[in-house]
Amino acid sequence: MDNEVNVMPRIGEKAPSFRAVTTQGPIEFPQDYKGKWIILFSHPADFTPVCTSEFITFGKMAKEFEDLNCQLVGLSIDGLFSHIAWLRTIKDKIDYKGMKNIEITFPLIDDVTMHVAKMYGMLQPGESETKAVRAVFFIDPEGIIRTILYYPMSLGRNFDEIKRILIGLQTVDNFEVALPADWRPGDEVIIPTASTVKAAQQRAESKDKKGFTYYDWFFCTQALSKEEVESKLGKKK
Repeated sequence: MDNEVNVMPRIGEKAPSFRAVTTQGPIEFPQDYKGKWIILFSHPADFTPVCTSEFITFGKMAKEFEDLNCQLVGLSIDGLFSHIAWLRTIKDKIDYKGMKNIEITFPLIDDVTMHVAKMYGMLQPGESETKAVRAVFFIDPEGIIRTILYYPMSLGRNFDEIKRILIGLQTVDNFEVALPADWRPGDEVIIPTASTVKAAQQRAESKDKKGFTYYDWFFCTQALSKEEVESKLGKKK
């Protein structure tokens, strides 16, 4: 049913649970990864050029995500044997931008039935009714969806942004702050907005404080060093 295809979990909700067969064996999702961040991402099909470029990049960056206490989980509406053959081809034959001999060690879900793709709203009929768009779900260690990205089938993902989002979400949690546009570790962060008249006045009186930038009572930032940010990344709360 079309309505079922278009259903999508939302930010702040529990990630829908499922069992699946993958290239790394059966999994219970997200229960098997409790205590870790998860990036669940879909791609349209095996043996396609855009997807191949993405998997090589994910494979090369896998250790970086692992160091951030993050599990990568891929999905395609193709079968297990197709997945295995494709990943072997990536390792044995593809040399892309100097990336070669890349072994994909994270699980790739067999979703021939489209059960998971429908559950996560990865099917977009305007693109295709039989292939998943490039969805990315960031799920926190408690199993809550924190960010969702959608790309069309023809556009490869920005991996710098995917990693930046993961670092940003961990920084938000670790320091109880918000992050401004284009934030990178080492940039100033936004402190919670003053919620009383007294607090707003105190902010105004602190505008000359070192490491504190006062734009107005509702918009104030403070310094947070790259070292402080990085000291807490990947740590279990």
